Amino acid sequence: MTAKNKPEKIDKSKTLNIPIEAGKSRDTLLAELALNGVANSATVAVAFSKSNYGDLALTECMQVLTEKVVAVRQGNLRDAETLLVGQAMALDAIFASLARRAQMNMGEYMNAADRYMRLALKAQGQCRATLETLATIKNPPLVFAKQANITNGPQQVNNTVNKSDVGFDASTRGHAHAGNSNSVQNELLEDSDE
Repeated sequence: MTAKNKPEKIDKSKTLNIPIEAGKSRDTLLAELALNGVANSATVAVAFSKSNYGDLALTECMQVLTEKVVAVRQGNLRDAETLLVGQAMALDAIFASLARRAQMNMGEYMNAADRYMRLALKAQGQCRATLETLATIKNPPLVFAKQANITNGPQQVNNTVNKSDVGFDASTRGHAHAGNSNSVQNELLEDSDE
């Protein structure tokens, strides 16, 4: 077999097989792909993973990433939690390595020690932030609302208070606070034909 007859090798890391949808032009499919967060993320992952894993297949990476997105939409955060724990451990390893380098340069090369320590503390801060994010995912904060304004249309509130309506001098009253039982109730104004 000569070099002319040899099939051209396709770079699987730069090739994405997408199904053609009836009624959509090639330009529409490309626009949807370019604006698709999954496709862009898969492309970035393939490019940055090459030094660790070699050439990954872009089509398969996009399929796996799509499956993970679907799982999160269905409430399964297992992969997100795994990712955050892994990142926190990696950031802690980076912190330890940089802190050790800073310690080794103390006394003799203060500029280098300072730079290493600053980078170490940045990695430590990112580790903390990652663990806080994980804690928030595992235990979302509770929000207690004292007032909820729920309406299905336009709502108008009359906040003015007349002395004659209340029976006391409203100007001597303090500011109204949520939960204040002495506050004057607001009334909804209704549309009239007048």
